[in-house]
Amino acid sequence: MKVNRIYVGDCIEILNSKIGQESVNLIFADPPYNLSKNGLKWEGNKTGGDWYMMNEVWDKMSAPEYMQFIRKWIGGCYRVLKDNGSIYISCTYHNLSEVMIVLKQLDFKSNNVITWQKTNAMPNMTKRVFTHSTEFVVWGVKGKKWVFNYEELKKINPDKQKNGSLKQMRDVWALPLVQGKERLRGSNRRALHPTQKPEEMLKRIIIASSNKGDLVLDPFLGSGTTAVIAKRLGRKWIGIEKNQSYIEAAQKRIDKENGSD
Repeated sequence: MKVNRIYVGDCIEILNSKIGQESVNLIFADPPYNLSKNGLKWEGNKTGGDWYMMNEVWDKMSAPEYMQFIRKWIGGCYRVLKDNGSIYISCTYHNLSEVMIVLKQLDFKSNNVITWQKTNAMPNMTKRVFTHSTEFVVWGVKGKKWVFNYEELKKINPDKQKNGSLKQMRDVWALPLVQGKERLRGSNRRALHPTQKPEEMLKRIIIASSNKGDLVLDPFLGSGTTAVIAKRLGRKWIGIEKNQSYIEAAQKRIDKENGSD
């Protein structure tokens, strides 16, 4: 098993054949949400720029196929995770129930469901529902002696007590959707990856549930945020990805981070 590299291929196959059993300290996963449907778009939106609904081949499955998919990849994560390891899974209200059920079936303990409050959420198009402005990150642990760096989280918590002293980090994180220089874009200037996660989110997760020198794995590496932040914080990392355009973009980000040492 090699670390600090991107494994190219299907994550279920790689998790069960190329990653050592109980070798990983922390997993962050941003799996398909199974939301790609009809390719709706909103061009000329004045509040947040052009908007395009998720419409990716890898994000289209039937309900039974999707449940089986979740069971297989989380099962692979259980195999490679150490007995005191953590898994963080990004999701929305659409697939939160499936994630929670499978974690329970595999004997993970769910410690928190972190709410990501998007401070710059897109307005809704239909005007028939409340504006969707949140996603979730489920934190599950394997075993009873999980890592949680409580004091380090207090140090990086932007919220403070009234007297200015450090404050416990809560399970609601107000963070903007990725934008500006942090957002990777393709040649058409549209977002390269539709669900790129904020660097600040990964910073909090990696500091919370791993220590320097630990191994962090992302089975859906995408734009490479997990690898970049793990490298920045002194952790080893492994990414798994099968989309070539994402792999190339992620490797460029990682190489640039390596060059900043």
